[in-house]
Parts: sequence; C-alpha cells; structure tokens
Amino acid sequence: MPRRISAIAPDWWDYTTLDQEVIEEAARLTPREMQRLSRPGFQVVMYDTLEDFYLAEALEYVEAWQQSTEDNPVGICGPIGPTEQLPLVARVINALGLDVRSGHFWGMDEWILDGESVPPSHPLSFERCDRELCFKRIERKLRMPDANLHFPAADTAPFRASWNQGVRCAVMQGGQGDVKHWAFNDPPARKGKWKDQPMPPEEYRKLATRIVDLHPLTIAQNARTSGGGNISLVPTQAVTVGPVETWQAEKVSIWHAGMHDNPFGQRLTCLMIAKGLADSAVPMSLLADHPHVQFNYYRGGIGRCTVEMH
Repeated sequence: MPRRISAIAPDWWDYTTLDQEVIEEAARLTPREMQRLSRPGFQVVMYDTLEDFYLAEALEYVEAWQQSTEDNPVGICGPIGPTEQLPLVARVINALGLDVRSGHFWGMDEWILDGESVPPSHPLSFERCDRELCFKRIERKLRMPDANLHFPAADTAPFRASWNQGVRCAVMQGGQGDVKHWAFNDPPARKGKWKDQPMPPEEYRKLATRIVDLHPLTIAQNARTSGGGNISLVPTQAVTVGPVETWQAEKVSIWHAGMHDNPFGQRLTCLMIAKGLADSAVPMSLLADHPHVQFNYYRGGIGRCTVEMH
C-alpha cells in the first residue's frame, strides 16, 4: 500500500506519512507509560524541575571532559537547541577549578548561506552561541584551546577528519525538532529514487556530515525559537553532523524540555525507538539501532495530546 502524502509539505517525507495506528498509539501515551518504554539500550529519564533538567544536561559535558587526558582525549558533541545548559557548564567548571584543557567539543551544525557557512558574526550562528554562552565563560587557564573545538563548515573535510583523530566521543547531545530530527538530520525529500518510499534506514545511516536542504517545518521552527517568528531571517540550508558521526558516539543523549517539539512529537519518537520502528520519515527513530540512547524529559514540558481550543 503506498505511503500517504505529507500533510505539511507534499514534496517531503515526514511523520504525517506514518501508519495511522502508530500515530494514534503515540498520542495515547502517558508520561508514566513513556518511562516504562525503557529497554536495554534505550533509557527514558524524567526530571521534575527545569533546574534539575538543565543541570543534568550540563553535567554530561563536565563528566565527559573529566575523563579526558592528553594521552586519551575525550569529547562531547553538543546542540544549540537547547542552550540553557551552556552557561551552567562554564559555571561548574569555574567553581570547581576543573582543568578541561585536554577535552574536545564538536558542534552539531551550522547555517549555510549562498553555499558558505555563516560566520560567527551572524546573529544566528551556532558557533557564536557556543562560544559566547559557554567557552568564553570558562576561565582561560582551565579551558581547552581552539584547536580542540570543532565546528562544521561548508568544507566538511576538516570536521569529518576530526572524528577520526583518536578522540573518543563520550556523548552526543541533542534536542528534537518539530520534524523529529536530531541536529539537522531532516527527513528526505520526495524525489528521485525516494519519491514513492522514504529512504531505507540502512541508507540514511550511511550519511555523514553534509550540507542539507531543510524541511519547511524546520525553517518555521527556527524562526519561532530563535528569530522571533521572522521566517525570512532563517537560512534554508545547513551543514549537519550525520548518522556516521552519531554512531561513533558512545552515547546519544536527547533532551526534551518541551520548548522545541510538541507533546505528540515527544511521545512519537519515544515509542518508535522503544519498539524498534526505524523510519527515515522520522529521523530520530533511526536511533532505535544505536546501542546506547537516553531520552531526558522535563515532566512539566511533556504536555497532553488532548484537543484543547485556544
């Protein structure tokens, strides 16, 4: 039976093309049922306050860098959504006087304009955000050198090479967008050989860091969360870390504060990963095949999937 046409963007694949039974099962999930979906290789963790939530996220940075030595460097790959953890990382390191100079950091993605990655001076630059909210706030005597900070760019070769230079990635963090991506691993467009069926999961997992066209829902979301709703401000392309690099991370840790994806989306990917329902129309669901994934939820941000007119 042919897949449905997207209700959002007919030229793209996305979660609205899924079987209706999966959609309805996800919408019925309660937070307690979501937590019970934990299985070997996939853990669901709930936090009762935002303070606890963002501190736990910040501590993943600190704990990864504490493992690092000059002989055995360790790094973390981190997101721009969410960002509230970033100043906490710097505060903890400074307060405890932790020497993280041997640690490494990989940015997840960056905007592309006219074929080039935006400079850190761009108001929406992810590199700028990481530096200003975290790295520039770490005392100079404690922080890693610029050579240990790896940000993706239009020329992806240096960034891709940084994953194969003997640095262990302890954790890749991420948020989840409205289109159910991590980083900018959006669903594929409906074209070419993938016009009638979405790209098979095994093909999607072969994708490395690359420049991508963004799903219309991703553009709208970034306008909402970062640009005050001004869609014309948001680029339509980005460079993003790929599944190839994601599978090099020992752990993938996804943080759901309820600020980016909605109540339904937070339930859908939890269900699909727990049940092994990998589908490239829902890119986050491909993590069902990663050996160590953790979903972290702010309980107050999970919301409900009931009809409420506002």
